Amino acid sequence: MTRTAPSDTTLTSAGVADRLAAAVRPFIGGDLPVRLQAWDGSVAGPAGAPLVVLRSPDALRRLLWHPGELGAAQAYVTGELDVPEQDGWDLGSALTHAFAVGAERGLSGVRLSPRALVDAVRTAADLGALGRPPAPPASQAQIKGRLHSLARDRSSISHHYDLSNEFYSLVLEPQMAYSCGYHATPDTPLEEAQRAKLDLVCTKLGLEPGTRMLDVGCGWGSLSLHAAEHFGAQVTGVTISAEQKAFIDARIAERGLQDRVEIRLQDYREVPERDHFDAVGSLEMGEHVGARNYATYVEVLRRAVRPGGRVLVQQMSRQGAGGGKHPGGGPFIESFIAPDMTMRPVGETVGLIEAGGLEVRDVHAMREHYVHTVAGWTANFEANLPRLRELVGEEVVRVWRLYLVGGALAFRDGRMGVDQVLAVRPGGPHTLPAVRAW
Repeated sequence: MTRTAPSDTTLTSAGVADRLAAAVRPFIGGDLPVRLQAWDGSVAGPAGAPLVVLRSPDALRRLLWHPGELGAAQAYVTGELDVPEQDGWDLGSALTHAFAVGAERGLSGVRLSPRALVDAVRTAADLGALGRPPAPPASQAQIKGRLHSLARDRSSISHHYDLSNEFYSLVLEPQMAYSCGYHATPDTPLEEAQRAKLDLVCTKLGLEPGTRMLDVGCGWGSLSLHAAEHFGAQVTGVTISAEQKAFIDARIAERGLQDRVEIRLQDYREVPERDHFDAVGSLEMGEHVGARNYATYVEVLRRAVRPGGRVLVQQMSRQGAGGGKHPGGGPFIESFIAPDMTMRPVGETVGLIEAGGLEVRDVHAMREHYVHTVAGWTANFEANLPRLRELVGEEVVRVWRLYLVGGALAFRDGRMGVDQVLAVRPGGPHTLPAVRAW
């Protein structure tokens, strides 16, 4: 998707854009790979390349105080920097182009001379970009307290999940499944793919009428309700989001499932049952417990299920030992979307699950499915923009557009993955079929 403009088609006019192009040349290893339009109307860079608009010197100030992803994200969500759709480019293809140019030029290894740094500072001063850092965007998380304490975890979850139930209903599908779907083809509708995922999870857990199931981090209840309604399970779900609990309780009443589903406003660490449930499911919850608490999380799953019972964890992964430099997904995700999240390679997660006393029986990689799931969410998001703006405002809308576009690229390019890990608790017959159909 990288596009290279002919070398003789460069648009320039004296002004801010040209000065910036010269100043950043040592930082980006060559000429601008984008068409840059500055706040004074000046333009520099190749025609036909993605257009990047700087609407204020504050965009530069943010980049100076937070070089790289975080500063760029702050400027984008505030509207100080924009990447408008133009000439066939959109935010996704523009980011793809930028990543490709960065890889081609080996920008991670660029070493700057003192002269280049001095020239850059001088240019920034002349353009009014020096000074105190701008205030963080209102949409940026401000989470306090001891890492992964009960109070801090509630604040982190509330920041992302309590935007409003209506907001998520406009982005997700009717089942309100906020995790990777299971797409038979790239064109499988989102609702069908999520239903297939829920069927797959319930089948792997061996659910049948009367099976006692614990849903850890139950979200808006897609798995809890599906397991009860379509597989006859007796379900207990736990969440620390009051918005989510209120939503699920209303659906339980609407569907007459009060005798089969109980939802608790409860942290996973506070689940008291031991040796009780026949099956435990936890869909994209383990990323939020943190590296130090993952052993505790696995122990809760292990002790809650009876010997021989099944445990299924669906969880996102990230390359690099321990999740690499940014196990939370990168500065943008960590600052605006999911504070304190931790991902790691799936092999490390499997090792932690086994170390916690569970026997891993299946690992099902689903990375490509997430690309299709996010595409469905993005289509819903764009179709409902007027109402979403009314609900959360333009800044949060821009946060979510960057989140959806960036997430799709991360799964497409293999920087992140997602897997279903099926395990059993030793000590009793597990009843897993010797030959599996999934």
